[in-house]
Amino acid sequence: MATNRSDPIAILGGGAWGLSTASHLIDAGYEDVTVFDQASEIPSRYSAAYDLNKIVRAEYEDEFYTGLALEAINEWKTPFWGPYFHQVGYVPATSGAAPEKAVHHLQKALLSVKDHPIFAPGITPLNTRNEFKSRFWQFTGPMTGFKGYFNRLAGYAHSSNAMKGLCLHLGSRGAKFALGPERGKAVELLYNTEKPVSSRRCVGFKTADGRTHNTHHTILCLGANAATLIPAIGNFVVAKSWSVAHVQLTESECDYLRGIPVLNVRDLGFFFEPDPATKLLKICPLGAGFVNTDKRLGTSLPSQLESSSDSDPLPAPQDYIPASDEIKLRRLLRETLPWLADRPFVDQRMCWFADTADSEYCVDFVPDTDDSLVVLSGDSGHGFKMMPIVGQWVVKLLEDRKQILPRWRWKTIEKTGKDWGDEVSWRIGSTREIGEVIQEQKRMIKARL
Repeated sequence: MATNRSDPIAILGGGAWGLSTASHLIDAGYEDVTVFDQASEIPSRYSAAYDLNKIVRAEYEDEFYTGLALEAINEWKTPFWGPYFHQVGYVPATSGAAPEKAVHHLQKALLSVKDHPIFAPGITPLNTRNEFKSRFWQFTGPMTGFKGYFNRLAGYAHSSNAMKGLCLHLGSRGAKFALGPERGKAVELLYNTEKPVSSRRCVGFKTADGRTHNTHHTILCLGANAATLIPAIGNFVVAKSWSVAHVQLTESECDYLRGIPVLNVRDLGFFFEPDPATKLLKICPLGAGFVNTDKRLGTSLPSQLESSSDSDPLPAPQDYIPASDEIKLRRLLRETLPWLADRPFVDQRMCWFADTADSEYCVDFVPDTDDSLVVLSGDSGHGFKMMPIVGQWVVKLLEDRKQILPRWRWKTIEKTGKDWGDEVSWRIGSTREIGEVIQEQKRMIKARL
């Protein structure tokens, strides 16, 4: 069905991809765009981008994504996006104890950039402790067996600030927002079921407050929660989580570490320069991640707290990360910043992503809905950097009325289980169930009583 620029469009999910979609739709002349989100404000605490910072880099084994990331980086350097982008450089590395898979991935990453006409001038191999010290003069740890390279082109973006800034901009451009656990949370998609399947369309949705919203296009940008409204997507997109922790610094400590490149030790974890506003140093372990499999349905959705006074609780566990992840992070600090290795971790949580087995995105119409229902999902832990350009993919989809890129089409495969995505080259280890971590936290709490 042809789209009139004045037809109502609803975007379900006000995270990085949902806001980007709204922005590009407004730019393309669409006049009636509303963003729905269950959070009470933007940045949404339910978004994977509700965070201090995210890596912005363009190293990919697949030239297709390298090209997209370079396009996104160019946008990050524009006056609108520039305040949120920090081109401090990026150092992928491995430790002396790294498994072969991590070493092989690092080698492939270097091969993808060392002779690239855009990257090559800014690539510096780092193979000794002194070479690492040349980029991280603040590091006093042994950096045992560290090998890697410095990429001057990359860095990070302040993700929460970027979402907040874009939200304010969208409000001034005429986009509307429906926020909160009642008016902003979509609970059911509505279809003209009286029509034959060939003519079926999504005609809108209901929100938790009982209201019905009629739309011409409904665009799902719900990340890890997509399967709550479209269960079939759970066959090829699963909710998967990784740990996030922080170290609280003093003002002088924060100043001391300002300007360090992003360090990503593939077998341990990664961290960024401290955030000057909160004085928090964000640190994350690497691994294959955690799923929350519903044994009855075979899909994974973010876990929920068993009891909470909040009418719409955050995923469990909160204020805790797996013991195995903490071990990795403390080793990473001992190797680099040993004076922080025994500091308490604060704001510990699990960050949930929409993950595909091959790390490909999904940008397509849902089958048997004509062009009425779009799903934008499968960020797979490498989606935020694309925030400035994501929305243009949706605009093109609506104009083409089909996804011309096979890699981004809706998939009919059915592959679920604990090894989901473990073959992806940058993931080290095996996928685990988040229920194991929740039980681990309960045992830790009981042991302290």
